[in-house]
Parts: sequence; C-alpha cells; structure tokens
Amino acid sequence: MDYDQPKKKKRFEPKEAKLKAADYCAYQERSQQQVRDKLYDYGLHVDEVEDVLSDLIVEGFINEERFAKAYVGGKFRIKKWGKHKIIQGLKQHKISEYCIKKGLEEIESQDYIDTLTILLNKKGNSIKGSNDYDRRNKLARYAVGRGFETTLIWEVIQSESL
Repeated sequence: MDYDQPKKKKRFEPKEAKLKAADYCAYQERSQQQVRDKLYDYGLHVDEVEDVLSDLIVEGFINEERFAKAYVGGKFRIKKWGKHKIIQGLKQHKISEYCIKKGLEEIESQDYIDTLTILLNKKGNSIKGSNDYDRRNKLARYAVGRGFETTLIWEVIQSESL
C-alpha cells in the first residue's frame, strides 16, 4: 500500500448526494454555502450541485433566514458575541443583507446592553492597568474584539464607572 498517495474521495451520484445532504441539513441549520461546499466534497459538478441545492431549498431543508436567526441566537446567547462579529460571520456564510437584518432582530436591545455590561464588569475585575485610562482602554479593546460597537462600549464604561 502506498501511503504517499492521497486518499481518493468517493464520488456520489446526485440522488445519493441529495440524501446525504438532507441528513446533513436535518442535523442542524446550515447555510447554502455550507451545503454547496459539502456537495462539492461529494464530487458533484456545478450544475448537479445547483440542482440538488434548489431541491433542498424547495423541500425546506435549507432556509437562509432560519439559518441567520439560529446563528445570531447562538453566537449572541452562548458565545456572547456583539453584532459586528455576528455580521462578519454571516457574511462569511454568504448570507444576504435581508437575512442578516432579519437574524439581528432576534437580539433584544436591552439584552444586548445587559450582556455587554456583564462582560465588561466581569473582565474589569481581571484587568490591570497603571491608571484608569489604561484600564478603560483595555476594557474597550476587549469588547471591540467581542464585536460590540465602540459608542455603546464607551456608554456602558461611563455609566458603570469601570
């Protein structure tokens, strides 16, 4: 057996690939791009991929708006990401502006502010700085890295006296 040769992938027929892709979509919400990539991995050609994708959309296995809502909900509630980072992630999945907007509607504005406040208070306890100016800048950089808007970050820092 020659170990230097890359393992050749099995090529699936479109019907078989569609069934596998349907299982892939049934497991959790997927974007069109994720399914498209998976179908190419199954060895399908461009026209076959687009046919299978359109069938999966018609049958309700793929729904970009539903994916966007699930993605936003998960990234915000579980990972505590801000809107900028969530939008960036959705754009990597090639989600439309309309679906991004619909997905972001899942975030209640008060929950968003509360989450940012909790994150900043928690992080504020562990941040060291030579003075308040340095500490606040480190806090702000941390929150920007989490994807929150700078104006909101500074409002919370001021109001919480962090």
